[in-house]
Amino acid sequence: MSVYDFKVKTSSGLNAPLNRYQGKVLLIVNTATKCGFTPQLDDLQKLQDQYGEQGLQILGFPSNQFDNQEPLGDGEITEFCSLNYGVNFPLFKKIDVRGEDAHPLYQHLTKAKPFNGFDMDHPTAKLMVSIIESKHPEYMLDDGIKWNFTKFLIDRNGEVTARFEPTVEPFDMKADIEALLQSETALNQ
Repeated sequence: MSVYDFKVKTSSGLNAPLNRYQGKVLLIVNTATKCGFTPQLDDLQKLQDQYGEQGLQILGFPSNQFDNQEPLGDGEITEFCSLNYGVNFPLFKKIDVRGEDAHPLYQHLTKAKPFNGFDMDHPTAKLMVSIIESKHPEYMLDDGIKWNFTKFLIDRNGEVTARFEPTVEPFDMKADIEALLQSETALNQ
């Protein structure tokens, strides 16, 4: 099974099969507009601008599961992200990304790349773990999404190759993105 086997809903409620992105390197991110990590949208858009023509496609999936940090409606989310961060990559309908009601796509992603811990050398990791352990200790007990802006890198075959926790800044993923784009470009030549 690959990510291409899943269908999602656009922000306007239309069904969108992910196989429409077949052949692209995908970066799938759960987003929120009222989160401390929301400014990552700016750098995510910069990655889209820099690598889009080489085959990168970022896909955003808003979720309100983490301290109600996504209170906006679907159309409002798209407008907010566009006006405040210049986002033009697709933002889909708000979904659950963890727990029993997690969208099947996110069940697949977290099964393919389980939680591997936070990089405790990162300056905000200790604070992030402290917040999660005090407010939602159950989040640390499984491989589910821990917070907004968890990122999954997908190869051109729809296979999950890497998981990046919220504390990983978008530009810190550039080497992984470039390596995947370059290795797959070489294979296709």
